[in-house]
Amino acid sequence: QVQLVESGGGLVQTGGSLRLSCVVSGIIFRLYNMDWYRQAPGKQRELVAGINTGETATYADSVKGRFTIARDNAKSTVYLQMNSLKPEDTAVYYCHVKLINNFWGRGTQVTVSS
Repeated sequence: QVQLVESGGGLVQTGGSLRLSCVVSGIIFRLYNMDWYRQAPGKQRELVAGINTGETATYADSVKGRFTIARDNAKSTVYLQMNSLKPEDTAVYYCHVKLINNFWGRGTQVTVSS
């Protein structure tokens, strides 16, 4: 019954920006910490950002200063604002409910051209 619907990906040039959204249903959203992960072809899925119920954010070193995670509890949505994009950011991006293991949506493709 839990659903995660990511959107907002696309193809951008190096230095460009994208804003990803993930609409969450099936849980009391405000009670859960949320994450964004990404997975590039041939690589493991990696955590890029997290936000807790108190809206404290954490980031992987590789994206710190460039990405911003946010949440809107009224809309049950978590966002990832991505600025100064690099080719190495190319991946499928997934949102994740911290305590719901091994559950993923379709993800949204982000491609950054060099």
